[in-house]
Amino acid sequence: MERLTLVNLEGKFYSCKHCKTHLALCEDIVPKSFYCSNGKAYLFNKVVNVSAGEKEDRITITGMYIVADISCVGCGSTLGWKYETAHEESQKYKEGKCVLERSYFWQG
Repeated sequence: MERLTLVNLEGKFYSCKHCKTHLALCEDIVPKSFYCSNGKAYLFNKVVNVSAGEKEDRITITGMYIVADISCVGCGSTLGWKYETAHEESQKYKEGKCVLERSYFWQG
């Protein structure tokens, strides 16, 4: 099995609330309001130390997407999802970006 190397971020960052693994820089938040079934969430241009699950179709308030749930590589906790494909033209800016649910991370 390949050895996992975690990325450590510098500056202001967010980390997994369960194991403190670094996840994203504060500066990588896309300035829009996001909500999920568990409350507030944030869209990030880039995240690290996550693994993506199987791609699946998902319908949300803003349309139909192909997404993959993402988990912390440090502890396996589900953190949110990654937008693979947006079917609505107005939502294409989300493609390749990740949503982290606020209840699963904190600022490090």
